[in-house]
Amino acid sequence: MSKIEEIRSLLDELEAENASEDDQAFAENFEFLELPEIVCSVIDYLQPSLFPYEAAVYWHLFRKSVLGEGTQYTRASVRGMTLGVITSSSGQSDGLSYGAVQKALTGLEEKGAVSKAGDTTREGTLYKVHLPEEIELCQEAKKAAAKEVPKSERDLKKELDFYNVRENRLKVFERDDYKCRYCSKRLTRFTATLDHVEPVSKGGDNSLDNLVTACLHCNSQRGNRPVMDIIDEKRS
Repeated sequence: MSKIEEIRSLLDELEAENASEDDQAFAENFEFLELPEIVCSVIDYLQPSLFPYEAAVYWHLFRKSVLGEGTQYTRASVRGMTLGVITSSSGQSDGLSYGAVQKALTGLEEKGAVSKAGDTTREGTLYKVHLPEEIELCQEAKKAAAKEVPKSERDLKKELDFYNVRENRLKVFERDDYKCRYCSKRLTRFTATLDHVEPVSKGGDNSLDNLVTACLHCNSQRGNRPVMDIIDEKRS
């Protein structure tokens, strides 16, 4: 192994050691079977808010990270994205100008679609590609598109299992805007957990009203303590 390869290997190990709790949860819980649903959310709730070049760059980064490697992170350089991403709208070039790529990346960062996650190296800057549930404008668009559910249907949902059934778990996360009920941390379907308001050991069930979204840290901290104790603790 050459010196350069040894250095790169060491850097990879250091990045792995510094991986956050959420990164580890994503790696453990991510399933490619969920990709169609994620892609639909991007098309329905994110893409309408993006300019054409922003959309092209986002999909390029999404392809390299989530789709290609099963992670939210990828390295990319502005110069590297001038070709092979999208043809210039003027038709006078096979790619984009350096400035056009920079502007697209800035727009994506301002809209919360991507964020810088590390230093810039020869291979480019490390970016985190955010999923729709992490992006505020996507959640706002989803709320605007949602129709009011009839009361009779809401009452029926209380009889269903919202803890063990995957589709129902997502409904709890969506109701809570993918935010931890205790610390308001933004989560994804892969990093969010469910917490029982009334613990099962004390008679609580798996109904919609007895479950809240929680991050891993707050869920593990709470145990069987009353919900308000945790909320008051976070506020103080």
